[in-house]
Amino acid sequence: MELTVNHHKKVFSDAPASLEALLELEGAASSKGIAVAVNNCVIPKKEWAAQPLHDHDVVLIITATQGG
Repeated sequence: MELTVNHHKKVFSDAPASLEALLELEGAASSKGIAVAVNNCVIPKKEWAAQPLHDHDVVLIITATQGG
C-alpha cells in the first residue's frame, strides 16, 4: 500500500488496518493536540479506529503548537 503522509510518499508492505494504526506506526497516536485529515477531509478522533485507509490516500497530520 502506498500512502502520502505529510507530503512524503510511504510504502507499507503490511498495510495499516485503520487511520489509528497508521498513527501508531508514525508515533502520533498518543499525541495530544493533533488533527488528522484523509484526502482533505478532517477525521474526528473518535473515528480514527474505524477509518479505513486505501492505496494512494493522502494523510495530513497537524500538530498544534504554542507561540507568541
